[in-house]
Order: sequence, then structure tokens, then C-alpha cells
Amino acid sequence: MEAKRKVVAAAAAMAVVSMALAGCSGSGSAGGGADGGSATITYWASNQGTSLDNDKEVLTPILKEFTKQTGVKVDLEVIGWNELQTRIQTAVTSGQGPDVVNIGNTWGAAFQSTGAFTEFNSDNAAKIGGLDKYVKTALDAGGAPGKTPTSVPLYGLAYGLYYNKAMFADAGLQPPTTWDELVTDAKTLTHDDQWGLTLAAGSYTENIHFAFLTSAQNGGEFYDKSGKPTFNTPENVAGIKRYLDLMQTEKVANPANAQYDNASSAAADLASGKAAMFLSQNNADSTLKADGMKPGEWGVVPLPAPDDAKEQISTFPAGINISVFGYTKHLPESLKFVKYMTSPEVQSELAVPFSVLPVLNDAEAKFTTDADEAKVFMDAYQNRSKPLPQVASEGDFESTIGKGISGLFAQIATGKKVTEADISAMLDTAQQQVEAAS
Repeated sequence: MEAKRKVVAAAAAMAVVSMALAGCSGSGSAGGGADGGSATITYWASNQGTSLDNDKEVLTPILKEFTKQTGVKVDLEVIGWNELQTRIQTAVTSGQGPDVVNIGNTWGAAFQSTGAFTEFNSDNAAKIGGLDKYVKTALDAGGAPGKTPTSVPLYGLAYGLYYNKAMFADAGLQPPTTWDELVTDAKTLTHDDQWGLTLAAGSYTENIHFAFLTSAQNGGEFYDKSGKPTFNTPENVAGIKRYLDLMQTEKVANPANAQYDNASSAAADLASGKAAMFLSQNNADSTLKADGMKPGEWGVVPLPAPDDAKEQISTFPAGINISVFGYTKHLPESLKFVKYMTSPEVQSELAVPFSVLPVLNDAEAKFTTDADEAKVFMDAYQNRSKPLPQVASEGDFESTIGKGISGLFAQIATGKKVTEADISAMLDTAQQQVEAAS
């Protein structure tokens, strides 16, 4: 069938840029009885807490309460981010996997294009409480404009600049409000074995996120209005150069950061006092506390922009969405589960352990007791954000450019100077790879 060929082709293209090279087959099953109380649905949850076990501890009582209320049992598997996308791709192509799955919201348009997921049309939307209950920024970020969504928001996240309050106070500094102030403060705070800033410079996901944001501040775009890649532009090159220069020219980030392939490594530097600032999403709160830092010891300000910034962008509306596979034999039960997980009560209960922002209208940020921190992240999420490209090749876009930047950081770490021409060449190569996979 033509629809099946489209699903396989789309999934194959996405597999080129899977978050992990080693794929795993789907472990869930959509089988079993379809009658309410006797049904069991399989749920693949993303890693939101400090560990996979921590996620299970947090979610298990939540899922038991769902079973108590509905009679529907939930078979839970928590999957790490390094393999989640590949596992989902395998389920797309095989038609075997979970009933319900968490996805990174930046994957929304790509997975939507496969045709493998249930659409939240008017009937299905009504069964989960309506689409108008979600923050519009969050809902719009999870799929292509004008298309019926196949995922809805579950957890909200935004980027901010964390800083060590004691280090700033000891140096007589105020947290930066512009990019120039960020660099100046970082230089002051870089001395002996202490660095002004720590970066997850070996993480392709973190790298593409900051490349996107610094470019957005320049007024740059990575795709034109028709959805065609436009990677190698002056605005994009300048944004990436500004980010790379934190390590290369300004020398305020440790070259060893080029080996940090996840944000938790950088968070550990802030918690241990090895670095004074750290760019991260708000769920870093959980990691910092797990690393021994106490609430109140860190502060957060928006990601600063240059004085001549075209736009005051400090984040994209990051977060986790939830989807139902189209092959499920338990659609009514799966929709009940989506409604439950996005209910005000469950959202409130999960906000603190997962350090996430609310995705429901009029909900308060409860992930922190620090009102200033909550205000920074909520304002960024709702008012200073720009969605990542909502195109089917978004996964390829993230992977190719993100890994290209990781390679450039690795060159800087070995003493090689990275020029604008090097960045342009990397972007040209990345665009060719994306176009070839499309």
C-alpha cells in the first residue's frame, strides 16, 4: 500500500540521523483485550528524572492511580534519550511497539510525516479534554503548521543561563543581561582551575540548540518559507561562531568540555564549583540537586543576546510530547491515558520531581519554589521563544549540524583555529546530507 511505503520511507530517512547508532527493537505489545477494565496498554516514557530508575519510582504510583480510576493497566518502560528515537523508528517501520510514547517535541513534524501516529482530530481531541487546554506555544511546537497534530504537550522546558550566586557575589558581579556582559563576567570568573562557563560541547543536541538560538538572535533562519534548507547564511555562520568563540577566542570554557556529550556533565561542573555559569533547560534543577547543590545557591537569567540582536530570543519552546501509535488496539484506553497524564492534577504532581514547566493554560510553575527562577523560565517559554524548524527533516537538521559543531569544538580543543570558512563548509556539508536523505 502507498501509505505503508510512505511510512517506511520516512522512517528510513529519519534513521540516518537516529539519536543512537545501535537500534533496538520495540519491546512493547499492543495486544490483549480491548474491553476497558481488562486492557493493558504499553507506555514508553522518556528519561526525565535523575536516572531511569528514578523515573520508574516517580511514575509507578501515578500509573497505579490511573489503573485504580479506569481499570486500565499500564506496562511502563523508561527509555534513555540516546536510544529513544531509534526505538520509536523501529516501532514505526515494524508496526510493533508501545501504544503510547513520549517524544521530544522537536521530533513532532518528522514523526507526524510518517503517518504512523493517531491524529488528534476533533473527536480524539475531545476525548483528551480538548486542544485548547494547552499553552499555544507548546501545542504549536509539536508538529507542522496547518497539520492535524499527532502529539500533544506533556512537559514544558526552556533554556536559561544558570549561575553560581556565591561566585558572582565574591567577584562583585551581577548576572549578565547581554552577550558582552556574559563574556566579560565569564572572563573575570575564569582563573586558576575555575572556568567562567561550562558547555556540553560534545553533545550534538545541545550544540544545535545553541546554534539555532544564537542564529535566531541574529535574525537567521535555517529553512526558507517553503521548507527548503538554507543552512549556510551569514546570520547562521555568525551565530555559530559566537558560540564556538566562548571556547576558542574568549577562552572562558574549558577545552575539555569538547568531551562532554551530555548536559549532566556540564551541570556537575557548576555544582562542584569548577565553573560559574551553565546554559541549560530548567530540568537541570533536578541534576544540580542530585549533585549536591542546594536550591538558592544558583540563580537563572535569560540566555543573553548581543546588543545589536535582531530578536530577543532566549529559548525555543522545548519539551516532551505524548503520542498514540496508529496501530494500537486500545485507542479508547490510550486516549484516556493521554487525558490523565495531561490533567492538571498529574501535571502538578510531576512538575517537581521532573523539574518541568506547565503545558496547560493558566497553570503555575511549580517545579521550583524560587519565584524569580520560575518567572525567568515561564517568560522565556511563553514570550522569548522561537520554535525549531517544523519540517520533516528536522531530525536530520539537528543531527548533521549538531555533530558538525561537536567536530569543530573538538578541533578547537586540540588547538586548531576554526574560521568562518570552516563553519560555512560544515553547513554546506550538513545541507547536502539533509537533502540527500529527504
